[in-house]
Amino acid sequence: MNRLALSVSRGIGRVTEAALGPYQAAVIRIGFSATWLLFLLCEFPHRQELYGPDGPWSWDLAQQLTADNGAFTALMWFKGQVWFEVVYALAVLSGLLLMLGWRTRTMSVLFMVGVLSLQNRSVFVGDGGDNVLHLMSLYLVFTRCGQVWSLDARRARRAEAARARGERMPDRAGPVLWTALGLVLAVVTAAGRLEGEWLVPALLWAVWLAQALWWVVGRRAGSAEPRILLDVVANILHNGALLVIMAEACLIYATAGWYKIQGSRWQDGTAVYYPLHLDYFSPWPALADLLSASGTLVMLVTYGTVIVQVAFPFTLFNRRVKNVLLAAMMAEHAVIAVVLGLPFFSLAMIATDAVFLPTSFLHRAGGWAARARGRLFPRAARTLPGDPRSPEDSEPAHVGFTA
Repeated sequence: MNRLALSVSRGIGRVTEAALGPYQAAVIRIGFSATWLLFLLCEFPHRQELYGPDGPWSWDLAQQLTADNGAFTALMWFKGQVWFEVVYALAVLSGLLLMLGWRTRTMSVLFMVGVLSLQNRSVFVGDGGDNVLHLMSLYLVFTRCGQVWSLDARRARRAEAARARGERMPDRAGPVLWTALGLVLAVVTAAGRLEGEWLVPALLWAVWLAQALWWVVGRRAGSAEPRILLDVVANILHNGALLVIMAEACLIYATAGWYKIQGSRWQDGTAVYYPLHLDYFSPWPALADLLSASGTLVMLVTYGTVIVQVAFPFTLFNRRVKNVLLAAMMAEHAVIAVVLGLPFFSLAMIATDAVFLPTSFLHRAGGWAARARGRLFPRAARTLPGDPRSPEDSEPAHVGFTA
């Protein structure tokens, strides 16, 4: 009984004392924001047909659909080309800034708003990757995904070094950004533009108020206890969100694998052959013909796909087997991106898989990236006095509005 109580106590302490998986959180932040940013830039010439007010799915049809299902989309707040361009530009900007890790808490919210606004405007456009990105944009809001490999982490290290020298780095951008977004949120709410689906508006106001509370406690509280309490709450939300992301990934693979088992083409080992010969999924016909020329290869890939997807959730308790299957799934998605012409779907799934990457591998990857940056940009690679020599080895506390 005492051992059980001790184990429970240790588990609670581990969940509340720190934000677990900071490197994995940073990778999925970079992966999803980069996927969304690349998609928006690649589809920029076709943005009118996809989400524009005069596209095939007209503004009136979208208004009727969102009124019926209560989906959140800022594109329905105002009608017109100018508003559409503003929302699209903000979606691009928030994706870029989130990828760089600048004001990650605020940018994660704006990233979510951009994803939901565009995708809910035309729900019949997209594929499975859009569905994954849709869900993950919500989960990212609850993570502390800027603790490493971000501009926020660099700013936190600089602030720590300044405090060690007896100096103070003022945070001007955070309060200005918070005030501006609060005014926009208040105006939109007063105008009745947030009517309908309640979850996203409630989340927007909750994050905005939480940012204010974090700033007040960090600047004016005479005791450290309120800040510790806020850190505990933030850690619990972060760790819970990471757990949900992991569960979501397992659910995606498990359901996909079990549904495949029920298909006759997957049972006889020929399922992979057919998408290789669909014009819509054949950007490289010669490559598709080469891969499908061998019946043995088609059978092995077909059965291997099912086995990997069904088995993966059960391998999470065996690190070595899990890593092997994880590498196999990432390689499979890379092949799908090239052979079937689904790059954004594959990038979204690879970003989802990244939550299971070993921390030791991410440490090495961070070291490789730091050395490559040092060779390309020698001056930018210099660390500040008092900074750790290996930035990715530190987990700095956030400053100001980057909780």
